Amino acid sequence: MLAGCGKPGMADAGGAGAGAVASPEGASLAYEHDLDIRLEAMQIGPRVKQIADACQSARFGDCAVLQVGQQGGDYPTGSIRVRIAPKGVEPIIGLAGQGGEVSSRNTHAEDLAQQVADTALAKARLQKEHERLLAYQDSKDIKLADLLVITQRLSEIEAGVEQANKDAAQQRRRIDTQLVTMQFNTPSGQRSRSEIGQAWRESGTILTNSVAFLIRAVAALLPVAVVLGLVGWIGVRLWRWRRRRKA
Repeated sequence: MLAGCGKPGMADAGGAGAGAVASPEGASLAYEHDLDIRLEAMQIGPRVKQIADACQSARFGDCAVLQVGQQGGDYPTGSIRVRIAPKGVEPIIGLAGQGGEVSSRNTHAEDLAQQVADTALAKARLQKEHERLLAYQDSKDIKLADLLVITQRLSEIEAGVEQANKDAAQQRRRIDTQLVTMQFNTPSGQRSRSEIGQAWRESGTILTNSVAFLIRAVAALLPVAVVLGLVGWIGVRLWRWRRRRKA
């Protein structure tokens, strides 16, 4: 459906920039963007912080940082997830890819129209029931037992309306803003060099472990070899003794 509507940026695996997408008038689409960005190892940590600072300072519009992650070592990685206004999607992606390469990008949207309609319908029904019970509660002929039941039901309805308001606010937030997840990795060439360097660093440990394994193997097999040698020697002696007797 999205492809048929001709929305730009639905899938951009080559890393080329795509235009910002927003839910069309009257639609209830929640957009999400997933990006894989290749960046030099030393730049990953500072770049993640730079994006977080830009988001928290509303540099590209309303923005909230939802998740930040970093991992060091020979193959450092980083990730950050933000929820941002549609107009800020492309600028923050541009900031993320500065000096690097957007190796893959995927944009998809979830249609929340049914959820929005269900929430609005549930809220309308609760409010109508609330008004009806309030009118009945004010009746002069109401019994005490009925009044207690109505009071309890009114509390349940008010809690339901509050939850419906929360659901509607969350749905509206997902429609009015977009989720952008950026994953940072080192370029394949740098990763290969790191692997070679790591192999050289580990060569001493590998050699030591191999020698240790051989020593353990010899130590484990030596008693068996001694026993087998002794049994063989005794067997040969017995065979020679029997030959001499027969002779």
